[in-house]
Amino acid sequence: MAKIKRKHLTRIGYSNKEAITLALLAFQHPTLSRQARNPLLDLAANVLHTPEKYLEHQVLGELAKQLQGAEEDKGFGIIRPSLRERPLTYPVFGEDGIEPGTLKQMNVAARLPVVRGGALMPDAHQGYGLPIGGVLATENAIIPYAVGVDIGCRMCLSVFGLKGDFLNRNHRRLKQALLDHTAFGQNSAVSNPYEDELLERSIFQEIPLVKSLHRKAARQIGSSGGGNHFVEFGLLQLSDSENEWGLPVGTYTALLSHSGSRGLGASIAQHYTRLAMELTQLPREAKHLAWLNMDREEGQEYWRAMNMAGDYASACHHHIHRRIARSLGEKPLFMVENHHNFAWKEQLADGQEVFVHRKGATPAKKGELGIIPGSMTAPGFLVRGKGNEASFNSASHGAGRKMSRSKAKVNTTRSALNKHLREKGVTLIGGGLDESPIAYKDIHKVMARQKSLVEVVGMFEPKIVRMAD
Repeated sequence: MAKIKRKHLTRIGYSNKEAITLALLAFQHPTLSRQARNPLLDLAANVLHTPEKYLEHQVLGELAKQLQGAEEDKGFGIIRPSLRERPLTYPVFGEDGIEPGTLKQMNVAARLPVVRGGALMPDAHQGYGLPIGGVLATENAIIPYAVGVDIGCRMCLSVFGLKGDFLNRNHRRLKQALLDHTAFGQNSAVSNPYEDELLERSIFQEIPLVKSLHRKAARQIGSSGGGNHFVEFGLLQLSDSENEWGLPVGTYTALLSHSGSRGLGASIAQHYTRLAMELTQLPREAKHLAWLNMDREEGQEYWRAMNMAGDYASACHHHIHRRIARSLGEKPLFMVENHHNFAWKEQLADGQEVFVHRKGATPAKKGELGIIPGSMTAPGFLVRGKGNEASFNSASHGAGRKMSRSKAKVNTTRSALNKHLREKGVTLIGGGLDESPIAYKDIHKVMARQKSLVEVVGMFEPKIVRMAD
């Protein structure tokens, strides 16, 4: 079977030289050496993260003792902080549309000792760790699970100088452009992807985990994820006569995409979440909100990796929009894009520096442009931030789910979805029942609940939607 080597162990987090030597010897033992490499690496990771479970193991016991001893000798930076007795108070925008479980989850986050404030957006619903639609400001600490698994998940809008009737007259051509120039799902990749300087950055040589992800990043660049990710053509009704581009109000053909940092970001999130949970051991109800101290190497390493993953997500969108614009023979009049699932270093009004985590929340500083989508048949909105400090300059990142994926699947049928699509005049390529519009909150109500956070510049109506099959 495939042999375990030193490089495999370092990639999954082994750094102690004695432990690496013991691990290499252990995995040569006849009872283990016949197994395939991936199961052995999973076992190696389990011993690394929970050595106390393997202290009496016939083959792995010495390795476990070495790992536990190294942890005790160095302290391994482990802390076991207590939660605040009461959560910090935080504003909830549109509380009448948010279920109690989401509030309970946010209350746990607001009890973390490193938290300096937070807010819930009107699209908020339960997630892992921090609610989706949750905003959390921390002091000198960053929480990987408050950023999210899909680091830098992003919206990108290209608006073309094409008359509103162009879409109807060229429906078949635009549908084919989406089929030809997009790729969706876990193992997807576009043919002949563009080269990108991002893949030449030194971080791919300096951080072992990131180095191990380079091939995957290069293969997946320019593709989109599964689930609620999409690329779609639609009509933008530009309604603000004093818009930033000096364009007349009216209807424009536009391209909108939603996706994140693919396998690169997911692997970074999973690795550093595990590391944070080892270093910051919180009570059970808060364990997924473990943080990395920004004074330590681990925190700085995650910060660099997270920012690179965000840039990677942006590059993926730019590749998609560039390919499709070329197929149309057009250049966009303007492009607007924004992250969510990210952390930003920002200053509060009193000058204090904090890390603002926006997990499923759109940055909305005064004058900042962003996109808030609805669903495959509901409109999205081009917005301008109002700089509301109570929300930490944030707004919703969409309509928000009101129904879980599994519940959505049993509450609709393909025929019902197809009927709804016909009624709304939307062509869907791919897309599962878990993304049915019935699973989402009413975007108009969500927008009404955040009038103090953003103003509407234009409304986007989806017409040809491409999602994962």
